[in-house]
Formats: sequence, structure tokens, C-alpha cells
Amino acid sequence: MLKSIQRALFRIFNSNIIVPAFQRNLGKYISNPIIGNIMVIKTRGRKTGKTRYTPVYHALIGESIYCYQGKHLKGQWYLNVLANPDVEVLLPSGTLKGIAEEVSDPKEAAYAIRQILKSSGVWAFLYGFNPFTIEDAVLEKKVQKMPVIRIKRAIK
Repeated sequence: MLKSIQRALFRIFNSNIIVPAFQRNLGKYISNPIIGNIMVIKTRGRKTGKTRYTPVYHALIGESIYCYQGKHLKGQWYLNVLANPDVEVLLPSGTLKGIAEEVSDPKEAAYAIRQILKSSGVWAFLYGFNPFTIEDAVLEKKVQKMPVIRIKRAIK
């Protein structure tokens, strides 16, 4: 029951504070070194076709934006991205349209998760390891079932 209450509060906070702030170009006040690098990903519902907004932690690596689902494969935003890869991301610096794809290379995925966790502020140690010092091989093993999404800028 406590988990259900936590989830409900989390959804209320996201839908009433985080998402509206990013929609009003105020994301730079929410995404910071203490809270972490947050963006809002805009997806289309795979069943309803409705627009959905979800805050996620991210890392900019090269020309791509990476985010991850976490330990559970049931996240609706993740399932929506797999079904409809055309997304929009609301970053603290602005909005861009992109194409999302799941990362299949375990080394790339582990590297991305490391970078995301390193920039996740107080949540950096969420999974019980230090993303700054953990060895690559150990990290790969710990995060092997955590899906990572790469978003590339859409060229139109």
C-alpha cells in the first residue's frame, strides 16, 4: 500500500509541477546538480494515441540524448517509445524533436547509465553502487536488464 501511495504522489508531483515547468521553459530551475539532469519526454500513447509527458533523467552523449527505463520494463513511456519512436524532448535548454531507439549494445547501454547516474544528483546511488567508481564489467552486469533509449535529433 505504501508503494501505491508513493506512486500516486510521484505522479501528482510530475503532472502538476515538473511537466508544467518544462512546458513553460522553466526546466532550468528544476534540472540542476542537486536534483539531477531531468528532461520531459513527450510520447504518443501506443493504445490511446494521446500525448503523454514523462520526466526522466538523461545524459547528453555526443549528438544523442540517453535515458533509461530503470529496473522495470513496465514503464508506460518506455512502451510508448517502442511503439511510436517519434518523440519530443523538453530539455532545460529548449525543445527538440527526435527519433528514439533502444540501445542494443550492452557496453553502450552501461556507459549511458553511468553517465545518467553521475548526473542524477542525490539519486546517483539509487541502485546501491557508486557510478563514479564502479568497474565497467561490474556495472555492465548490474544494469544488463535495464533498457536504455537513445534519442537522435529528427532531421526533416
